[in-house]
Amino acid sequence: MNRPPVDQAPPAEGSVARGRLKLVLIGALFALPVLTGWIAYLTGWVPGTTSNYGTLIAPQPIAAAAVAALRGKWVLVQLDGGACGAQCERKLYYMRQVRRAQGKELNRVERLWLLTDEIAPKGELLAAIEGTRIARASAGDAAAFPAEGAPSDHIYLIDPLGNLMLRFPRDPDPAKMVQDLERLLKYSGFG
Repeated sequence: MNRPPVDQAPPAEGSVARGRLKLVLIGALFALPVLTGWIAYLTGWVPGTTSNYGTLIAPQPIAAAAVAALRGKWVLVQLDGGACGAQCERKLYYMRQVRRAQGKELNRVERLWLLTDEIAPKGELLAAIEGTRIARASAGDAAAFPAEGAPSDHIYLIDPLGNLMLRFPRDPDPAKMVQDLERLLKYSGFG
């Protein structure tokens, strides 16, 4: 049984205008981020701040044998002589504390002290930094670590693939180092 078509009244002019307005607003909502990005690109705008504390370094492989042995882990590295003055001891302490602050992710992070001379570290210092790997740096190893000043001024971070990627300043803030490392461990699927 076929029924004859029912005549529908045309929509009121006000409802058509409202419908078109909604469509334009939805289109503008989706176009706004694209337009904003395009304007930022054309004007050369660059965000002024970054969320990392350490200085990012263009990833470069580190050929030191001690680093290769720790492949698959995030490695905090310090280059210093065996006599190890106050600043050296403070960096070793910071490396230990930053690693401990990672909680359950602690096993993903290692510490490495590359000795830049032939002097043997003091026994009491070695006891205080138990668990830190110690190796002698070859002549070319120190040159692979870019620095503001001397490589012994900084603590470096090497990724699980063996690439140097981050340098912390001379007198680092350990809390900010912890935040950088936490963020890397959180978003990294390896190491």
